Amino acid sequence: MSRQIDYRTAIREALAEEIERDPNVFIIGEEVAQYNGAYKVTQGLWAKYGDKRVIDAPISEAGFIGMGVGASMLGLRPVMELMFWSFAYVAFDQMINNAATVRYMSGGLLHCPIVVRGPANGGTNVGATHSHTPENLFGNMPGLKVVCPATAYDAKGLMKTAIRDNDPVYVMENTKLYGELWDVPEGEYTIPLGVADVKRSGSDLTLVAHGRAVITCLKAAELLEAEHDIKAEVVDLRSIRPLDEETVLESVRKTHRVVVVEENKPFCGVGAQITAMIQEKAFDDLDAPVARVSAIDAPAIYSPRLEEVQLPRPMDVVKKALSIC
Repeated sequence: MSRQIDYRTAIREALAEEIERDPNVFIIGEEVAQYNGAYKVTQGLWAKYGDKRVIDAPISEAGFIGMGVGASMLGLRPVMELMFWSFAYVAFDQMINNAATVRYMSGGLLHCPIVVRGPANGGTNVGATHSHTPENLFGNMPGLKVVCPATAYDAKGLMKTAIRDNDPVYVMENTKLYGELWDVPEGEYTIPLGVADVKRSGSDLTLVAHGRAVITCLKAAELLEAEHDIKAEVVDLRSIRPLDEETVLESVRKTHRVVVVEENKPFCGVGAQITAMIQEKAFDDLDAPVARVSAIDAPAIYSPRLEEVQLPRPMDVVKKALSIC
């Protein structure tokens, strides 16, 4: 049986189920307890599980992320909420120098089963210092795992897997998806990291995306079929690291054309990595160059009208698709 719940509720269910399943799981973040979370993802969890399982932190990401890294090395499984992923930058030493390398540098004697989660997106008119999408930065670091769920179903399944993983997993959500409703099964399920998902089948063109860009691609695919009789396949990466290369390549070999879509900036982005991988491993299967659609390469624009243009829109994807079809 499935029911429709929103993305926010799906994550909350995953957190609650894992707290009940494992006494070592706990949540730390700014305003996650009595205030129910800045985006109400943790609503009701403090009232149900108490001060030792849902803990408010001071405004010091370097401090509480560092504490979480240390706790995870001792066998606990902290889930750390960032109010914005932009704030992770003040905890780079803890998240990269420590969390990402401790298992390697200890010869496998120490693990760091920490989850860091929260919104990583533009489009909410909160300015350049609150709108980063750093999946490419953290995906660049060996020892880290990075996931970007696009649906409530994926958000719950990936979150549960992330909490159970023995390595650091950084879950990047999107505030504009929190209220979106999706069919989610009742009861427990997990989704393995590193497995992409074909959200829509097609034969003429592949659209590769992650996070909210997947929703943009699904809308673009509808327009392409309705107005141009082009059947686009939409591949949702779901996981940036580990990356499911084979699902992407299988789709490209079927359709022979591909557009890579992301809300990140184009320079050194995830789209650049996917493009290089396709050119290297499926070049002879391409009937046109790999095309890319990304955010305009500038700091996030504060103006609502301009920021809407800065991020990829369905018609941007349609235009790029038509240019290679």
